[in-house]
Amino acid sequence: MRIGTGYDVHRLVAGRPLVLGGITIPFEKGLLGHSDADVLVHAACDALLGAAGLADIGHHFPDSDARYKNIYSIELLRRTYELVRERGYLLINMDATVFAQAPKLAPHREAMQQTMARAMQVSADRINIKATTTEGLGEVGAGEGMAAMCVALIGKQ
Repeated sequence: MRIGTGYDVHRLVAGRPLVLGGITIPFEKGLLGHSDADVLVHAACDALLGAAGLADIGHHFPDSDARYKNIYSIELLRRTYELVRERGYLLINMDATVFAQAPKLAPHREAMQQTMARAMQVSADRINIKATTTEGLGEVGAGEGMAAMCVALIGKQ
């Protein structure tokens, strides 16, 4: 078995949809980035890549490559998991936390888990997603951005 961690943070801006865990969540701001800026999925990709010893998301899907401009990050997760599978590993479980002052994410938790699980063709019970605020501290607490961290455990097929 191998374990990997991932972390991502993006600024919130007006005029973009908020995409987290592959679903669009109603909110007045969205995350700014080269792709759809889905911090949760990006952290999950890095956790999987790290566990498999495959560098990081920027190595495989660089923001300097126009092919990834505005890409749906669930597609990046699907491709990441293919790389992990090619190395002979399967996801045992994944645990993630999203840091956001708003909006409330609990009502969207199950949909995010289902969407991420479908991308990897695994059971949704292998993915746990939590959300927390930063109690008003820092850029996330001021509502300027969102962050996510993830741990993935993989094992040989």
